Amino acid sequence: MAQQVVIEPISRIEGHGKITIQLDEQGQVADARLHVTQLRGFEKFCEGRPFTEMVSLVERICGICPISHSMASSKACDQIMGVRVPDAALKLRKMINFGAFIQSHALSFFYLSSPDLLLGMDAEPEQRNIFGVLKADPVLANDGIRLRQIGQQVVEWLAGKRIHPSWVVPGGVNKPFNAVFKDDIQAILPEGVEIVQRALAFFKQSTSKFDDEIRTFANFPSYFLGLVDRNGMLEYVDGRLRFIDAAGDTVVDQVDPSRYQEYVAEAVETYSYLKSPYYKPLGYPEGMYRVGPAARLNVCSGITTPLAHAEWAEFRNLAPKGPVLSSFFNHHARLIEMLYGLEMLDRLLRDEDILDQNIRAIAEPNFQEGIGVVEAPRGTLFHHYKVDGNGLMTWLNLIVATGNNNLAMNRGLLQVAKHFVHGDKLTDSATNRLQAVIRAFDPCLSCSTHCLGTKGGVIQLLAADGEVLDEAG
Repeated sequence: MAQQVVIEPISRIEGHGKITIQLDEQGQVADARLHVTQLRGFEKFCEGRPFTEMVSLVERICGICPISHSMASSKACDQIMGVRVPDAALKLRKMINFGAFIQSHALSFFYLSSPDLLLGMDAEPEQRNIFGVLKADPVLANDGIRLRQIGQQVVEWLAGKRIHPSWVVPGGVNKPFNAVFKDDIQAILPEGVEIVQRALAFFKQSTSKFDDEIRTFANFPSYFLGLVDRNGMLEYVDGRLRFIDAAGDTVVDQVDPSRYQEYVAEAVETYSYLKSPYYKPLGYPEGMYRVGPAARLNVCSGITTPLAHAEWAEFRNLAPKGPVLSSFFNHHARLIEMLYGLEMLDRLLRDEDILDQNIRAIAEPNFQEGIGVVEAPRGTLFHHYKVDGNGLMTWLNLIVATGNNNLAMNRGLLQVAKHFVHGDKLTDSATNRLQAVIRAFDPCLSCSTHCLGTKGGVIQLLAADGEVLDEAG
């Protein structure tokens, strides 16, 4: 008789989800799925709000990713106003974004994944946590705490507070950079670089212990998506879309983000509230692609800062004939991106333009549609807005990084399950690896689900297949 094995909740991720393993009549793995079980309604309850409120509203989607949402939202709102954002504001937006990347990647690598990397996938469950890391390697644990603090401190010194700062606004930022904090930020950056370099050495030394994980953690051919600048280099905020295939060949390049619907479409499945975006020309589900740290390093032609570029070249040498396919190396890529962020913060702080007082363009809505696309720590993030003549939101669509990776996460789960699960007696070793392949993607499930519907003025809670689960006037 066919059976189902359930793992719920998934540990050490941001949000709530479960994993199901389908076994055939012989007890062999037939399928494996990630179920996102939480639902939030931002795509619906933002309708009717002034577009000028959107940047602040979408920051409340998540306490880890508020800056990412504010960046994408502000770019969509900039288009609706039809303004040129002052140069100082553009640079300040990039600075706060780098701070957000550092704190988010530090959380993922040190707090959520280092227990597996340091203690091993088969360590006792009560030890596999940040306290176990602190006991086994106090330097590594304290490095993680300090690095996340550095990222959060950059955000606070720029925006006034660390979580939901509402500093990025349509047209720019709402307050000039306080020059008092310039030296403070510069003073902590060298320490951050030292921490990342220690973590890189630790990770590289550790990989020899994880051959099975490298081979099975979503290690398969796929497309990859990321933003690049006009020279093809890594870019988070003002980039253009580039897709590459499993051989590393560029499929489409330098695509204006406003044309994303020509290449990205979305599907839904009944078992999850998380949508499944795919590369439109290939169709669903053949158009699976991946986003995020490793995808970005696969897609770009290099990095514009010296230390990070040298690490990028070493990363790419892991697969000299094509992209790095194993999502296990997202951990490696996060460290390289933190190094890039620290170097870029130092570079931007040396630019006198960041002290300019002209930091915001103000206008009424001049267009009724805006699209903002940026790189969030977990991957490419799309915000697409439509407004009426009064600037009130009539429609919005959010495609978040976790959604972009949905098809790949499910396929990675199946790959791990087929390798580590044997029969219905699920061992802790297998259970942890099933969760660890999801952690490699660092999904943010709070960001990932936003679908609510309305009918006749009644708000409806919808299942992924459109079934009405609940409704309220």
